[in-house]
Amino acid sequence: MENIALEKALAAFDFGGQVISCERFGGGHINDTFCVVVDGGEHQRYILQRISSAAFKKPHELMENVVNVTEYLREIIAKNGGDTARETMTVMRTKDGATHHCDESGDAWRVITFVENTVCLQSVTCPQEFYASAKAFGNFQHLLCDYPADTLHETIAKFHDTENRFALLKEAVEADVMGRAESAKAEIEFAFAREKDCGVCMQALRDGILPLRVTHNDTKLNNILFDKDTNDAVCVIDLDTVMPGLSINDFGGSIRFGANHSDEDEPDLSKVNFDI
Repeated sequence: MENIALEKALAAFDFGGQVISCERFGGGHINDTFCVVVDGGEHQRYILQRISSAAFKKPHELMENVVNVTEYLREIIAKNGGDTARETMTVMRTKDGATHHCDESGDAWRVITFVENTVCLQSVTCPQEFYASAKAFGNFQHLLCDYPADTLHETIAKFHDTENRFALLKEAVEADVMGRAESAKAEIEFAFAREKDCGVCMQALRDGILPLRVTHNDTKLNNILFDKDTNDAVCVIDLDTVMPGLSINDFGGSIRFGANHSDEDEPDLSKVNFDI
């Protein structure tokens, strides 16, 4: 069934040449990602993705965000004399001019042009890489500082609403569906003692101290493409969670990922660390 859906998704786009191969690609945890190799055409390789219906309930709103933000970025990059083909994602339209293809199961498929001669790093190996990621995400926010953040859709509702997250934690502890609350008693008490901290940023937003900004909301090192030759950060990718937010959350997200030397889904907690 997946092969049929894949074939129909490929047929929905005009790659400008014959598709030679379509293989699974990358190490992402959320979407199904494939690399499409084409014989001829302006580009030789493309990224085809099936957007996760489990994570994203409204793919049309998600794609509206991605297209609007990347087109905005493309205009600014062009004015600054940059390379629009490499410095931001390029969404390829379907044969019907849509931003994505919906299959019979309701899954959404999109195509993005492949940025050649780049590499995606899965973990920080030196301070220079971390610094480069900071510049990349900082530049991303800087380029979007005048974009009206409140016009973007929330692709994941209350994603960084820390007050809501804390309320959900309380509900989960009270319900204790899996009977594990007692074994996590110390961690739960640690969190509960810091309830007031969880509302600081949200209150600062309400008070106008922190501005609402266009934020990436998944500021991991592996959401940046690095040039293979220069090791410079080239392009910020994975814009599925781009939505209204607080810059401080993007900073926190990058530190969470970059200062920890273990995999995101590392089952051995003894390997999880925080390198100050």
